[in-house]
Amino acid sequence: MKKILYIIANSKIEEHSTCQRAARMFLNAFLENNPEYELETLNLYEDEIPEPNHRHFVSRAELVSGSDFEALAEKDKATVHRMAELCQLFKSADRYVIASPMWTLSFPYKLKQFLDCIILNTQTISISPKGVKGLLHDKERKSLYVQSSAAMYPFTTIELPLIGSRVNHGVTYLEDVFLFLGIKSIHPLLIQGTEIDDVGVELALLKGAKEIPRLLKEFK
Repeated sequence: MKKILYIIANSKIEEHSTCQRAARMFLNAFLENNPEYELETLNLYEDEIPEPNHRHFVSRAELVSGSDFEALAEKDKATVHRMAELCQLFKSADRYVIASPMWTLSFPYKLKQFLDCIILNTQTISISPKGVKGLLHDKERKSLYVQSSAAMYPFTTIELPLIGSRVNHGVTYLEDVFLFLGIKSIHPLLIQGTEIDDVGVELALLKGAKEIPRLLKEFK
């Protein structure tokens, strides 16, 4: 079977999380229409996501191995094992759905921490004297980034006439990283205006739901 990896970057339970509610609507519709996919869920706040440091690498983005690994403390060995496990989980998927709120014009730190665990030399990237390149071109992969936000982005104000259109860094960052890795198909599902008087959570979700039929065709 093909695999869809659902990555939750929100500490709230689903019924209290706008981005997770939107992601669930999409996932339910996708799995109903594509029974050949199995769903695997990774909750970045509930599952173990290590904090990589210099002890875990033998060189740039390359995990320690051999005698270097054996010399590590048990805690660091466990971290290396978990990073390798998360990397294989990510590589094994055909489709990705990421649910995240907008935090500080980007996303919660846990998502960046996860990416630091799985972007590894010889696994998802190649680092050589000729340069750095992504390695995830081996099969067709597609991703959906479901983001909830209090306001509407991009925006323009008198105070920020130009900057306003460039503040949705969560979307642009993931697009850059995934394209670099080799994931060519990246789609945002933006649930916006959850704290605005004339929108709110339920209307924002309703607007997002109208985008799902189009996204299903592109995601298949």
